[in-house]
Amino acid sequence: MAEMRLFGVDFTSAPRAGKAITVASGHLDAHGMVRVEALQGCADWPAFEALLAQAGPWCGGFDFPFGLPRELVLELGWPGDWAGLVRHVKALGKPAFRAALDAVRESRPMGSRYIHRACDLPAKSHSPMKLVNPPVGLMFFEGAPRLLEAGVTLPGMHAGDPQRIALEAYPGLLAREIVQGSYKSDDRARQTPARHEARQILLGRLRSGEHSLKLPLRIDAAACTEVLDDASGDRLDALLALVQTAWCWQRRERGYGLSPGFDPIEGWIAACRG
Repeated sequence: MAEMRLFGVDFTSAPRAGKAITVASGHLDAHGMVRVEALQGCADWPAFEALLAQAGPWCGGFDFPFGLPRELVLELGWPGDWAGLVRHVKALGKPAFRAALDAVRESRPMGSRYIHRACDLPAKSHSPMKLVNPPVGLMFFEGAPRLLEAGVTLPGMHAGDPQRIALEAYPGLLAREIVQGSYKSDDRARQTPARHEARQILLGRLRSGEHSLKLPLRIDAAACTEVLDDASGDRLDALLALVQTAWCWQRRERGYGLSPGFDPIEGWIAACRG
């Protein structure tokens, strides 16, 4: 199998020096091993946009929702195609986007205020309506327009440059399969030995390929130390996204392993087989 540049991207809606967008880059070798080449950070939007603008061929898994629940889009009367929807949301601006989601949520009964996408339930991911803890709605607001502006291809959603492929990754989907409980925290008081041990288990299983995606990770000792010492889990999440991306790349002739017939307004999470 020819080498292909692969990215796993742990995203934040407010990148800065202390909390950068974290990128794991590598490739899938002829033996089915994911070889890590670099771990780097994008501390601002220009750096992230430069990543998206890199000439292909490459395939990246990005940890933010690419779409919104169709039920929400219909209720709000927003455009019914992905590119039109993203342009509309960007034109609204962040305060109006927040207000629209707040209004829908407040109009719904307690216990069902958040509308989910079809992939959110099997993946156990948050609804893109959620604006805090974590603010995945704001991640969509910041991330999706940049994918559109960069002209990349989102399989099943948007045809752009066929040499630059973007997939929606969700590190938690693979992480929960390997460890129970939390392995990370941005709060120093919660950066415990137990979470460090969980990161050790996660990284060990990724390296051995003992998980459902069955792709061993090859990473040097210095990078392993860097990953384990990152109590925020951002570097580990980027590696998890990289493995998910490699699994999808193996299945590029079969729709990248995405669920057949998924809703192109909602999108689908890489390696989610619900």
